[in-house]
Amino acid sequence: MASSVEIMNPSSRVLEAAATPVFQPGKLAVEVIQVDHNAVPTPPIPILIAAPKDAGTYPVAMLLHGFCLQNHFYEQVLKHIASFGFIMVAPQFHISIISIGDTDDIAAAAKVTDWLPKGLPLVLPKGVEPELSKLALAGHSRGGHTAFSLVLGYGKTNLKFSALIGLDPVAGTGKSSQLPPKILTYDPSSFDIAMPVLVIGTGLGEEKKNIFFPACAPKDVNHREFYTECKPPCYYFVTKDYGHLDMLDDDAPKFMTCLCKDGNNCKDRMRRSVAGIMVAFLKAVLNDEDGDLRVILKDPGTAPTTLDPIEHRSA
Repeated sequence: MASSVEIMNPSSRVLEAAATPVFQPGKLAVEVIQVDHNAVPTPPIPILIAAPKDAGTYPVAMLLHGFCLQNHFYEQVLKHIASFGFIMVAPQFHISIISIGDTDDIAAAAKVTDWLPKGLPLVLPKGVEPELSKLALAGHSRGGHTAFSLVLGYGKTNLKFSALIGLDPVAGTGKSSQLPPKILTYDPSSFDIAMPVLVIGTGLGEEKKNIFFPACAPKDVNHREFYTECKPPCYYFVTKDYGHLDMLDDDAPKFMTCLCKDGNNCKDRMRRSVAGIMVAFLKAVLNDEDGDLRVILKDPGTAPTTLDPIEHRSA
């Protein structure tokens, strides 16, 4: 069946479009929970959780961090999303400065997923329950490659994911040097993924910081190719004026963030843009509440940053 493609032009702003609240923190108070080897059952690797404090049953989303990064660098994004009624789970992978493949992280992400049914309810605030029939998987940078690889079957889980998100995903250093497993085929709509997908890219990710460092999200292995290879329904937003690591918390170490080209504007705007788009997508896919997502697609100017390009393909 042919798919329809809609390309949104931010310059053609709808002047009286309805506002959306997703770019500001939600109404729910949030608790951040560190889960390590002291928990029973013990998680396979340490986990950072951001969950609503109010009693209730909430959908769950896992966020896989990027290469050589730590899960707590994403705390502001995690808390923002959790404040709208989602339980955010962020595993901490083993950190190695040598990137030889993604097999270990894929396996670890699968094990964390299988820990959720028994382990997650025991560490959440009183009265808070996970709704694991509504489970999303997200990943940033190399973690985006990990997330896509897991959904593509390179890891096995007992739970089924309902949505997939790539945050400036990266699949290697170039077209001829993909990170194993090599998931990019360079054929449109070739990913065998039967769920809605959101890809958020950065406009500066494929630019070099300087002559000494390569681009952090190189052309041909970054967000554009990931989106191109998705089947509909899929959504694509690019934060035009920001870089690969600009979504991290301000206290992320400078020796890490200095490696990537960054934007000159307020990083809080970037974090709220990324988190807000994720909230709108998760509400639409997991809760059948697509109003906020439709507002952003119709009027990208509601976001704190310039979103360009914006595309989405529906079946």
